[in-house]
Amino acid sequence: MYGWIWRHLPGNVWVRAMISLVLILAVVYALFQYVFPWAEPLLPFGESTVGGGTDQ
Repeated sequence: MYGWIWRHLPGNVWVRAMISLVLILAVVYALFQYVFPWAEPLLPFGESTVGGGTDQ
């Protein structure tokens, strides 16, 4: 998949590298702004059991 994307980007190696960096940053931004906040209530990370028992 990454090879296919690399071959279809315009320009030489440096232009492709810069476009790839921008694409990666856009994906990370979209994940942090939209996907992770949407999925956070669905994940069980708030249901911790560490320290919830009694000491023996």
